[in-house]
Amino acid sequence: MDIDLTIDSLVLQGFPSTDRVQISAAVQQELTRLLAEQGIPPSLSQGSINLPTIDGGQFDWAPGTHANTVGCQIAQQIYASLG
Repeated sequence: MDIDLTIDSLVLQGFPSTDRVQISAAVQQELTRLLAEQGIPPSLSQGSINLPTIDGGQFDWAPGTHANTVGCQIAQQIYASLG
């Protein structure tokens, strides 16, 4: 099954603007991995679905945390909220 997942905007508050591209790339890579390894959540397996917003939640992060780690955490919370 093919999936076309489009994220129009990713709102990141409290993160350095210099990390935004790397965080976004990590979100994309981790969501791709999660969908491939854990499957499509039931909420998305019904066909074409348009979700206006998905709340990725909040989490604590220490200053200096690598942008890839932050992106993976965001993707995992997005994936969990889809389930």
